[in-house]
Amino acid sequence: MTFRGVLVPVLTPFSPDLKPDGEKFVALCRHLLDQGAAGLAIFGTTSEANSLGAPERIALLDMLLEAGIPADKLLPGTGACSVTEATALTAHATARGCNGVLLLPPFYYKGVSDDGIYGFIDTVIQEVGSEYTKIYLYHIPPMAQVGFSVDLVGRLHGDHPDTVVGLKDSSGDWSNTSALLDTYPDMAIFPGSEVFLLDALRKGGAGCITATGNVNLPMIKALFDHWQDDDADERQATITAVRKVFQDAAPMVPLLKAYYAHVTGDADWAVVRPPLVGVDGSIAATVAEGLPALGFTFEAPA
Repeated sequence: MTFRGVLVPVLTPFSPDLKPDGEKFVALCRHLLDQGAAGLAIFGTTSEANSLGAPERIALLDMLLEAGIPADKLLPGTGACSVTEATALTAHATARGCNGVLLLPPFYYKGVSDDGIYGFIDTVIQEVGSEYTKIYLYHIPPMAQVGFSVDLVGRLHGDHPDTVVGLKDSSGDWSNTSALLDTYPDMAIFPGSEVFLLDALRKGGAGCITATGNVNLPMIKALFDHWQDDDADERQATITAVRKVFQDAAPMVPLLKAYYAHVTGDADWAVVRPPLVGVDGSIAATVAEGLPALGFTFEAPA
């Protein structure tokens, strides 16, 4: 079954020596599921996945599963520049029973053709060789500068209809998301921001996968649950306003972590791995002060 709902790309907590804090990671994942997350998109951009080595991603995934986080709620990012590493990560997630993987295109070489990207994804599928593999393509050209064209999505889905089942569109371009929804109604298409959630649902979208789900999941989920109600546009305006507070104040990932540090009193939450740089705590404090006016409340993980 494909994912549907609000998925959260979970922040990866680090200790001051830059090692992943597995205990805190498990607690956050449990908390987000308790708040109603339809899935956890671990090891994506928000998770600083490309600052994590493959062994670290494997170890953290295993830790979640051993702690009782359900595999069918997990959508781990398995993107890598090397087809060997992407295959290994995808094979491991599949073998552990994850409900899918979120797969970037190979992103080091720029200006590559659709044929080249097709060859990479097709090789991963063939090398993993499992009927249980479910791939959600991860389109994020603002970061990767390499992406999945609408035509390429159709080629991959057409050749692997039971494997390439969905896509996260973090282009920030509604016209692209809209074209995907119109062209591939049988795929699970997720915008990468709640700003487009209501528009996507009205065109058959599956939900959204959004970084601010780490802080505003209940409000975003409420729109997903009530998108056909009379107040849906008002709900959308409110979650868009909250998103803009986080989006405009500072780089998103360091700010989300600084916000966690501010509201929990745990300074370690603010730690990011280089090349990211932490956000000054005063910015997080200013953000926190302005949010209640939008009806925003925050419940920290235990």
